Parts: sequence; structure tokens; C-alpha cells
Amino acid sequence: MKSRNLATISLAVMACGFLITLFLPENIGTELLRGGFEAGLVGGIADWFAVTALFRHPLGLRIPHTSLLLKNRDKIVQSLISAMENELLNKASIENKLRKVRIVSLGSGLLTKFMSRKKARTEILGQLSALVQRLPVEQAVPYLQTALADYLRDAELGVAADRIATRLMNDGKDTAALDYALEGISGWSGRPQTRAMLGKIASEKLAEVKLGGLKGMAFQAFVGFMDADMLGEMLQGMLQSGIRDFREADSPYREEMIREIRVAIFQLVNDEAKIAALKDWAQKELQGEEAAAFLHQQLEVFRGKAAAMLEEDRSSGGRRLFALYAMLVRRISGETEWIQGWEERIRASLINIVEANHFRLGVLVKENLDQMDDASLVNMLEDKVGKDLQWIRVNGAVCGFVVGLVLTVIQMI
Repeated sequence: MKSRNLATISLAVMACGFLITLFLPENIGTELLRGGFEAGLVGGIADWFAVTALFRHPLGLRIPHTSLLLKNRDKIVQSLISAMENELLNKASIENKLRKVRIVSLGSGLLTKFMSRKKARTEILGQLSALVQRLPVEQAVPYLQTALADYLRDAELGVAADRIATRLMNDGKDTAALDYALEGISGWSGRPQTRAMLGKIASEKLAEVKLGGLKGMAFQAFVGFMDADMLGEMLQGMLQSGIRDFREADSPYREEMIREIRVAIFQLVNDEAKIAALKDWAQKELQGEEAAAFLHQQLEVFRGKAAAMLEEDRSSGGRRLFALYAMLVRRISGETEWIQGWEERIRASLINIVEANHFRLGVLVKENLDQMDDASLVNMLEDKVGKDLQWIRVNGAVCGFVVGLVLTVIQMI
């Protein structure tokens, strides 16, 4: 039963009781009941008037000092705002509460609880997969080309190339490259086709030599004696012998060649004109259509692999995602100074937000209350505190009844 109905019933009981006692035979019991019901009726009516006068004019009569809430609406609103800003939700209490909260730990706990749910992980992976599929990679190609070209333009390629060359030489990569080249030349020179080619070239070039006198006669005799096969075999043997000498670790020819290679490399990497020309060529190539097509193709390949990986993990319930999250949490949990630093930054930011926007609480309350008409405001207040106020009416009737009994007894005495 609603308290308003109960209060009305209590008042009706007192009124009916008082009327009934008027027609009962006169005796002590009737006098006691009449006195009790009369006092209860007076107390109930008085409390009804008092409670009703808080919210509206009783019976619609504009009696002075009634409808107190509406008459003092602005004062009540300002009091409510003041209580909220200065007592209930003052800046000091909010800041003290924020200082006690371990924000990173709280956020980590909530996030871990969220990530531990299989459904949440699959939804995240599904959203990520859909996002990857919708990414306009073709629009990213021009920006990527520009970024690479800008980086290449500003990069100090000479310094980088010098460091790379020094590192390769310290690691013996120049001698390894020489040995690789000698190995390839040795294999090439040992082929029958190479021997035939060398013999043919030598025979043709010797035939072009013109000498006179005894030297010419001796030379012609030598040329007539040596055919193309013999020349090719001789040159092949000489070439392979020279290669074997170059491959010997203690060969002076090998040391000389390595030294010349190193000098040539350092001259190249320190040639600013050639480095600048290389940078210009690379920038032009990066801005070209072939580079754009290549980058687009690579981005599409990367997108396909990323989408496939996400779908695979999604089908397995997001195990990899959770493992990655757990690894990050374990890694970050060991960085106490980093966590403390972020705690302070986040807390300071929140405190600054509270200090800068605390007044908005009162503004928001005032705006919401100003949007309510008088009837809505009265109904809201009655809904929140009306129940207790109606019990005041019930208590007034009951207390009046008891006091009436006491007073009647006193009169009889």
C-alpha cells in the first residue's frame, strides 16, 4: 500500500471514529474514544496541511506561506548546487579520492577481465579484420612514396655508406666477396666453351698484329705454329693459374687487389657528387609509377597476410591475442617507475580536468532543473521524499489520538 493512501486512510479513520462517537451512548469509554479521535483528526489535518503546503497550495487556496518549494525554487536550486559543489562533490574530496585510486592497476584489472572472455577477444579480432579489409591502401601509396623520398633526401647516405663499408671490411666481407668472384671466374674459365672462346679471340688478335723484319718473321712463325685450340688451352691455363695465385692467402697479388678494392670502395662512398646523383636517381624512382605499383602490391600482400592471421586467431578463440596481451602486461608490470610515472600523469590530468570543470556540475544541475516545469519538479520531489513526509501525516494522526486519550483522562481526573 502506498504511503499516501495509508496517510489518507489514517485521517479518514480518525474522522469516522470521531463522527461515530458523537452518536454513541455517553460513558467513559465513549468520552475517551471521542477525545482520542478528535485529537487524532486535528493532528492528521494539521500534518496534512503542513505536508501539502510544502509542495502546493492546500485545496488550491492561496494561503500565505504555502507552496513553499515553488516560491523558494531558486533558493532551493542554489542551495542544492552549493551543497553539491562545496560538500557532497567538492573538489578536495574528488581529488583525495583520485589520489587513493591506483588508476593503472584498476584499468589493467578491468582490461584483463575483459580480455579473458573468449567472446570479447573474437569480437576484437573480428573488428580488426574488418578494419584491415577496409583500409584504403591505394590511398596510402602516395604518402608512403613522399615519406620515403623525403627520408632519402634528408638522409646522410655518405656517412651511412661509410659505416656500412667499414663494418663489412672489419667483418671480412670484402675478402669473402673477392673469393666468391674468383670462384665464379674459376668455374667459368674452366669450361671448354671458354677455352674455345679465348683461343678464337687470341687467334684473331694475333692475326691483326703487323711486324716487319726478323721480329715479324719470328712472330709469323709462332702464329703459324699455334692454332686456336693451343692458344685457348694456353690462355685458359694461364688464367686459372692466376686465379689460384689470387686465392692464396699469402699472395702479394691478393693483398694488392684487396687494398685496391678497399680504396675504390671508400672513394666511392666519399664521393659527394656520386652520392648526390644516387640520391636524385633513387628519389625519382620512388616517385615513379613502377615504385607506386610495387608499394601497392606489397601493401596488398601485407594486408592479406594480416587479415589471414587475424582470422586464424579468431577461429582459435583469440589465443594469440591474449598471449600478446599477457606478454605486454608482464613486461609492463616489471617497469615500476614507468607505471608510477603514468599514474602521476593520469592522476594530474584528471585533477586538472576536475579543477577546470568542477563548476559544470552546478551548471548541469541548474540546467536540468530549469528545464522542468513546476508540476514536474513537485512530482520529482514528492517521488523522492514524499513517502517519508506521508508517514509524518500517519504519525501525526496516531500521536494525536494518543495525546487526545491522555488529555481526556486528565480532564476526567
